[in-house]
Amino acid sequence: MSYCLKAGFSVSGSSEILVKNRGKGSFRVGSTIGTLQFKESNPKEFWGKALEFSDQKAVCNLSIKAPKLDPVYAQASVSFGKALRWWEKSLQPNMIEINSAQELVDSLLNAGDRLVIVDFYSPGCGGCKALHPKICQLAELNPDAVFLKVDYEQHKAMCYALHVHVLPFFRFYRGADGRVCSFSCTNATIKKFKDALAKHGTERCSLGPAKGLDESELLALASIGQISRSTAPKPTEEEKVEDLVLQETAKSSTAFIKDDSKIAVEEGNAMAMA
Repeated sequence: MSYCLKAGFSVSGSSEILVKNRGKGSFRVGSTIGTLQFKESNPKEFWGKALEFSDQKAVCNLSIKAPKLDPVYAQASVSFGKALRWWEKSLQPNMIEINSAQELVDSLLNAGDRLVIVDFYSPGCGGCKALHPKICQLAELNPDAVFLKVDYEQHKAMCYALHVHVLPFFRFYRGADGRVCSFSCTNATIKKFKDALAKHGTERCSLGPAKGLDESELLALASIGQISRSTAPKPTEEEKVEDLVLQETAKSSTAFIKDDSKIAVEEGNAMAMA
């Protein structure tokens, strides 16, 4: 942004201010400033100066005030860096934020033989916040593993379909074996996580493609529109026959129970009449 400033202007805010002068170089002022004032007797000293706010924290109530003196033309550029939230800090290259159920499904299927750890967390969960730095350290120590982060608050419907109701919660997947373990742990029980990492993190070669989510989970996600129905598994001919047999068996059992109940009622009526 550009301003027409007057000599002796003042700047107030709560960020780091760097003043650059084309003729004299630049100088830096402390990173936490309540009010900063510049007073110059020579208006030409302000020509071409730039104010750059480089702190990550947002500047609150920034104001630039100038006294009633001769006008001086200057440029002030203000840039606001976004402060990282706790679940965004210390992330490693193998830590990926999941933005949809379909992305979760695809990530698991495309992982091959690599160990995949799905980390369910919530921004408002104190246990998740306390555990986050250690999970980041373990991700750094295990670069071959994939850590998929799922924000519970953003994806409640998906978490319900996957039967995730407690946080922090973790699920481990490995190649054709699919899900190999799942559990909840905290900072105090981090050994549970480390043991699972040591057990399932060893190199191996699967005999088939990565399995990913269970069929029941895929069907549940498809039924609520979280993933495409084409992604959900279709029953094989064998499974269709089994379903028909089960349906017929259920019908036969129901008919037998009804007939048996009818006979019992008739026998009871006959005994009453006698």
